[in-house]
Amino acid sequence: MTLEEYITIFIIPTLSISVLLVFIRFLLGPSIPDRVVALDLLITIGIGFIACFCVVYNKSVFLDVAMILGLLAFLGTVAFSYYLEKIRKK
Repeated sequence: MTLEEYITIFIIPTLSISVLLVFIRFLLGPSIPDRVVALDLLITIGIGFIACFCVVYNKSVFLDVAMILGLLAFLGTVAFSYYLEKIRKK
């Protein structure tokens, strides 16, 4: 079994199921931090989809997009943590 077949048969369906489960957590999350973590995880799963696309279609151009998404997810999480810390100190 080649790497492309393995990605198509196992990894893409696993990522798809995880997107559904995380999106349910995003919608039903009991608190704001739960939703922020779910949103961060959705972006991370999107990065996984982009990486799979790059491997299957041999297009390394989209790895730049994945890096930018990772940076935005990280900065968003840091900003939200800073916001929560400010609220907590009041």
